[in-house]
Amino acid sequence: MIAPQYAFFPALIASLNGTSAVLLLIGRSLIMRGKIAAHRACMIAAVVASALFLACYVYFHVHVGDIHFLGGGVWRTIYLLVLIPHVTLAIVIVPLVIITLSRGLRGRYDRHRAIARWTWPLWMYVSVTGVLVYFMLYQWFPHS
Repeated sequence: MIAPQYAFFPALIASLNGTSAVLLLIGRSLIMRGKIAAHRACMIAAVVASALFLACYVYFHVHVGDIHFLGGGVWRTIYLLVLIPHVTLAIVIVPLVIITLSRGLRGRYDRHRAIARWTWPLWMYVSVTGVLVYFMLYQWFPHS
């Protein structure tokens, strides 16, 4: 059972992940149309959303602890097939985002593009599967 003062955190965390995913989609669309300044603003906003997500996620789990998946059978297998790459790539994506952002802000566009080709899809995957994990934990198999 999650204490009432922390009950809003899972939805907030999922919303920040979802916001990051939407900003990533918009940012990619903007750069494909050559709108560099708008792309930059959008991607910085995605970094801010992801940083807020990380801060809220850590705060929540420090105070609440681990949340266990309550589904069983095939649902548990599906959950683990989503969760394991999500967590692994969530760890990998942090330095990739920092490097990609740094190169873009310093105007090293050739090197920025080279790493962004890897960063963007991994970051998108982590953001979208973060929302999916939320639904599996709190909506489809809720804790009382």
